[in-house]
Amino acid sequence: MGAGTTRRSSPAAEAWALMFELIHLSKRRFMAIASEFDLSPPQVMALRQLDPAEPKPMSELAIALRCDNSNVTGIVDRLEDRGLVERRPAERGAQVRAGLAARLDEPPEALANLSPEDQLALRDIMRRALGRA
Repeated sequence: MGAGTTRRSSPAAEAWALMFELIHLSKRRFMAIASEFDLSPPQVMALRQLDPAEPKPMSELAIALRCDNSNVTGIVDRLEDRGLVERRPAERGAQVRAGLAARLDEPPEALANLSPEDQLALRDIMRRALGRA
C-alpha cells in the first residue's frame, strides 16, 4: 500500500471514506461560495431555509438550523442589517437567496465530470441509501 492509503474492511467502509472526502471538498466549495456573497456559513444556511413566499417563525428557523433561538436572532439581525431579510420577505434577500441556491445546487466538479450513466447510478444508489428509492 502507498503512503496515505489505508485498508478498508468492506466496500461500504471504502464508499464511506470516499463520501467523507467528497464532503470535505464540498465544505471548502461551500465556504468559497459563502465568501462570494460576503456571508457567514450560518447566514447562508438561514437564507437557504427562508422562503419569501412562506414566512417562518424564528423558532422554526432555529429548529431547521439546529441551533438555539438566541443564535438565530443574531444571524437574522445581521442579515436584516444588510437588507437581505426583514421580519417579512425582503426582495433583495430573495435575489441573494436565489443566487446562492443556483451556486450551491450545482454539483461539485468531481460529480459533474462523471459520465451521465455514472451520475444516474450514483443518484440511484444514494436514493436507496437514504431510503428514497
